[in-house]
Amino acid sequence: MTLPAPGYPRAAAVTPRLHVIETVDSTNAKLLRDAAQDPDGHPHLSVLVTRDQRAGRGRLDRSWNTPPGSAVAVSVLLRVGAIPTVARGWIPLVAGAAMTRAVAAQLPGVDVQLKWPNDVLADGLKISGILAEVMPSDPQAVVVGVGVNTTMTAEELPVPTATSFAAIGRTADEDRLLADYLTALRDDIAALAVADGDSAALHARIEGLCATIGSDVRVNLPDGVVLEGRAERLDPDGRLVVSTRGVETLVAAGDVVHVR
Repeated sequence: MTLPAPGYPRAAAVTPRLHVIETVDSTNAKLLRDAAQDPDGHPHLSVLVTRDQRAGRGRLDRSWNTPPGSAVAVSVLLRVGAIPTVARGWIPLVAGAAMTRAVAAQLPGVDVQLKWPNDVLADGLKISGILAEVMPSDPQAVVVGVGVNTTMTAEELPVPTATSFAAIGRTADEDRLLADYLTALRDDIAALAVADGDSAALHARIEGLCATIGSDVRVNLPDGVVLEGRAERLDPDGRLVVSTRGVETLVAAGDVVHVR
């Protein structure tokens, strides 16, 4: 496995610090460690990227492993002190929406949408996942990790509900993908910090990208309860509003299955 010969010049133009690494255990874990040890050297929107992540993590401490070179893993450090605490639940959604737009730009003719709260779907199959983590030593810093299946073959896909650029028959321009993602993430995180109409417009734009809204869903909640109903909307804090026989439940965290 080798990194792209030209590197990532478009992405480098967006971020103040782009660290491309040949292989790593987890981009999130490494960026969290590096930023904690050298905060001055890791400003807002610092990036760590690899095409060989050996011990990736997903939500609920699930492992996320891919064959070397078959996916891009990128983690971004966000300094979120300007974002009200009550609005920080939108951070994973902002990242998911940013990657949804970046992937969609390279997959014309493919239905690319966000699945609440942190997956990107291409024609209903997962092509990307997001994990946001608060830095233990600094609650004003959040690392957002994203994995995108790029050259993974159909045979290498871990589950039938996954897909990749290659499985769709497309070739990803990784530099453009990263640059588009970072640009949208930068701009929308800035909008999230503005407590006026810009935030309302941002919320509406994210909701418009979300395939979960309007779908019948089954939600496995962290306490083991299974909630079934219709996903109606996102509330002002980014929680999913699920209606079951006229009773609305706010879901802050959970595994969502779109019921077909």
